[in-house]
Amino acid sequence: MSGHSKWSTIKHKKGKTDAQRGKIFTKIIREITSAVRAGGPDINANPRLRLAVDKARDSNMPSDNYERAILKASGGADGAALEEVTYEGYGPAGVALMVEAITDNKQRTVSDVRNIFSKNGGNMGSTGCVSYIFTRKGHLTFDKKNNNEETLTMAAIDAGAEDIKTDDGTIEVVTTPENFEKVKNELKKQGFQSVASELALVPSTTVTVTGEDAKKVIKLVETLEDNDDVQNVYANFDIPDEILEQNS
Repeated sequence: MSGHSKWSTIKHKKGKTDAQRGKIFTKIIREITSAVRAGGPDINANPRLRLAVDKARDSNMPSDNYERAILKASGGADGAALEEVTYEGYGPAGVALMVEAITDNKQRTVSDVRNIFSKNGGNMGSTGCVSYIFTRKGHLTFDKKNNNEETLTMAAIDAGAEDIKTDDGTIEVVTTPENFEKVKNELKKQGFQSVASELALVPSTTVTVTGEDAKKVIKLVETLEDNDDVQNVYANFDIPDEILEQNS
C-alpha cells in the first residue's frame, strides 16, 4: 500500500479529536465555497461539490454547517475571492510533494508554504518539477476487520474498480476519477463503509524513507497540512507503518 494511503487512514483517525475536527471543518467549508463558485450550488449537477459534501458527512460535520456554507457561497459577491493554487517541491531524502491550496491571498500562501519547506529540510520547486510523477486517482480505504476481503474485492471489481491493494489492516480500492463516484456509491449500497475516500494524486514511483529522514518527512507533511490555506498534501514517500504510527 502506498505511503499516502496509509497516511490518509491515520489522518482520519486523528481527525476524531475536537481540535483536528475544527481544522478539518474549516478546510471543508473552504472547499465547498470554492466548488460552489466554480460549478454552482446544485449538488446533483456539481460533482466537485458533491464530493466536498460527502467529505463533510464522512467527517461528521453537522448538516447545518455545510448547507449554510453552500447558501453563503451561492450568494455571489459576499466574501473574499478564493483562488486554487498548487505548489511543488522536495522534502528530506528527495521525497516529491504536491501541495494543493485554496487562498484569498496568494502572496501570503506562497510565502508560508516556501517557509515551511525551507524550515523542515525541503525546498519548493518550480511548476512541473514533480507533477509528472503524480496521477489523479480515486481512493477508497476500508478497514479489514469490518469487511470480508474477498467479498469486497469482487464487489469492487464488478463496480468498475481499477485496482485493489491490501496490507495487514486495510483494503484500498483504486478507481479512475471518472468511476470514483460510481464505485463508491455501489459499494456503499452493498453495505461497505469506507474509512477514507478521496480523489488523490498518486505517485508512479516511491522513495523508501526510514530513520531520522522519515521523522523529518512526516513533520514537513504535517506542518504543511496544518496551514489554514493548504487543502491537500501528496507525497511519494514509502515509510514503514510502525514509523508512521509512532510519529503521527
